Amino acid sequence: MPRRHIRVTGAPEAPLRAALTALRTELGVPESFPPEALSDAERAAKAPTLPPTDATDIPFLTIDPPTSTDLDQAMHLSRHGTGYRVRYAIADVAAFVVPGSALDTETHRRVTTLYFPDERIPLHPALLSEGAASLLPGQVRPAALWTIDLDADGRKAAVDVRRALVRSRAKLDYEGVQRQLDDKTAEEPLALLKEVGEARERLEVERGGISLNVPEQEITERDHTYELSYRAPLPAEGWNAQISLLTGMTAADLMLAGGTGILRTLPAAPDGAVGRLRRTAQALHIDWPHHVSYARLIRSLDPHRPHHAAFLQECTTLLRGAGYTVFEDARIPPITTHAAVAAPYAHCTAPLRRLADRYASEICLATAADETPPDWVLAALETLPHEMADGSRRAGTVERECVDIVEAALLAGRVGEVFDGCVVDVDEHQPTVGTVQLESPAIIGRIEGEHLPLGERLRVRLTQADPAAAKVRFAPA
Repeated sequence: MPRRHIRVTGAPEAPLRAALTALRTELGVPESFPPEALSDAERAAKAPTLPPTDATDIPFLTIDPPTSTDLDQAMHLSRHGTGYRVRYAIADVAAFVVPGSALDTETHRRVTTLYFPDERIPLHPALLSEGAASLLPGQVRPAALWTIDLDADGRKAAVDVRRALVRSRAKLDYEGVQRQLDDKTAEEPLALLKEVGEARERLEVERGGISLNVPEQEITERDHTYELSYRAPLPAEGWNAQISLLTGMTAADLMLAGGTGILRTLPAAPDGAVGRLRRTAQALHIDWPHHVSYARLIRSLDPHRPHHAAFLQECTTLLRGAGYTVFEDARIPPITTHAAVAAPYAHCTAPLRRLADRYASEICLATAADETPPDWVLAALETLPHEMADGSRRAGTVERECVDIVEAALLAGRVGEVFDGCVVDVDEHQPTVGTVQLESPAIIGRIEGEHLPLGERLRVRLTQADPAAAKVRFAPA
């Protein structure tokens, strides 16, 4: 999933949409799946490998954006003794993708779904990701079914994961869920989402974890100009994310106990990255006293405020050191934690959109059954982190280029204007080149000049804003 959520509307022929289309061509983004892979998907859609366990009596529900059809997760929450029982069904992609097949090869080439502001390039053919493998309402689907029991404080007490047939009863969206929870019209299991979510958020604070409530940026065209607005995430989105986070943490613990696994790891951010972020806060008039921790600052921000929203977008830069760490034969790696989660963590809840999740799910299923993971999983472990790193770099390039294009579109027609800003970064090899954060609009761009006062406010002149070239350039005014 992208760190920065940008949505662009408008006609395909509009300049911004045209620039995004050109970017896909430039980056060689695949437009379609090979015929052999599509044939594999068609066969699998008709005859997936189905598990013997039937859990279709559990009234699962999904919570996603209203237009989403690639549904990886379905949940059911209930009270269990003095605590809670979380059932979380994850789409069983391995029931459809045969190891070594043309479809499998293509997923290893794509690695992740790529997100552009105007469309996405899927990891799997839509026939599967939006059809036969998606946990759509009213459809019986194979899934990896997690059952996680929590105590009254939301702490994990017991866990089980096994393959099962499931059937979602309802496809809900965040706004509708939030409305029901606010109005107190939600019935269980939905009513428990707030209760469980808030309990998990309290535990997150206790362990020192951080959830970035990154707002979605929306770009709208009006009279041949573009305007930027932010959509702050709803509390229900955070509570829903806590269920996914709980499952990823549980998966990591299970794999560590079993001695084989693939973790999502992130070391602590280097001082330089945090220093840059402090300068960004200064540029956006966000007070960050030195005695206040990063985690505490993040929790104090209001994503409804544009400057806070812009800063939260930049906070995602501290996630750039994340990677995948594999281990076998109980040889536990030196780093097992994810700094933002403040605990061991694994990607396992989005297999329709991320390759590694299919492998993590298989390892967890085998470990829970006291079995050895399948040979095809073990054979892939050595190279999987490299594949995921390549895919993450590709996704990062898409994200950066899209941000550049969008920001160039927002400033198009304003070349020559002067803005207030702050130099947040200077190239150590080229001291005349740096990065400036504008106060308004909250845009970051490249600046070139003889004297770039790092961390200081200055007036800058826009010298270039070309969406077609994805370039925004400034110079000291």
